[in-house]
Amino acid sequence: MNSRVTKVVVPAAGMGTRFLPATKALPKEMLPVVDKPTIQYVIEEAVVAGLTNVLMITGRNKNALENHFDRAWELETTLLSKGEIAKLEKVTKSTNLAEIHYLRQGDPRGLGHAVAKARAHVGEHPFALLLGDIITEPVGRLLTTMIDVAEQRGGTVIALAEVNRNDVSAYGIALVEETTEEGIVRIRHLVEKPAPEEAPSRLAIIGRYILVPEIFDLLDETEPGKGNEIQLTDALNVLAEDETIGGPVWGVILDGDWYDTGDKLAYLKAVVSIASRRDDLGEEFRAWLGDFVGTDPS
Repeated sequence: MNSRVTKVVVPAAGMGTRFLPATKALPKEMLPVVDKPTIQYVIEEAVVAGLTNVLMITGRNKNALENHFDRAWELETTLLSKGEIAKLEKVTKSTNLAEIHYLRQGDPRGLGHAVAKARAHVGEHPFALLLGDIITEPVGRLLTTMIDVAEQRGGTVIALAEVNRNDVSAYGIALVEETTEEGIVRIRHLVEKPAPEEAPSRLAIIGRYILVPEIFDLLDETEPGKGNEIQLTDALNVLAEDETIGGPVWGVILDGDWYDTGDKLAYLKAVVSIASRRDDLGEEFRAWLGDFVGTDPS
């Protein structure tokens, strides 16, 4: 690879229609998981993995994302005057997390189109791509491993997680070969949302990638598919099937938890799981949850 990964791209231009009407005026990435928006968990993951140069690809009505990572002078002054230092530190933490740049996607033409918009910012270097509605735990461990694999082996790295056979039609699924290293596979082909009987495995793409700069030329050549959208998976398949273009495509299998907060059930699981492990809430919340599960909610 030309260099170690130093930049991260976070697409956050989607409309979040699965959460309407909550997302009518609020970006889906700003939906709170306990007391932080999803997007902050994503940026914190990047920072823990050593990536502080962030390009966020946004769209219309996404100003709340920029506001969240900006200074809030009036609020900060008010909290300081009241001596509420703990709250002040929480407010300013998002401001100081990373160097965040913003670029609008413009036409809503799919994930591949959003990634292509990052070309001028990324340049001729490998970069990380983190989808803005996915949370992984432990924070930063998966991404750190992916960066290490990219540096040691070269090529593209995609995060994978095993899902139930009946759920494969909701994801991109990888055809893989085992390697000598546990948790790392060679990806030979990707199938977008296959029927369960046609899926090559149960290893699903979970919104974390280390991409080589060759991806941009491939995206330029990728024909739009359904809904006139340019699919990132199509370009990745070219890399997987011809390693002379940008090197091999590796898969890192998740050793931890992940939540797709764009899905209602997964979002609720994220809230419950993360709240249960909080030092300030966990014990009391787990006690209440145990009592609640034992009752008839109807």
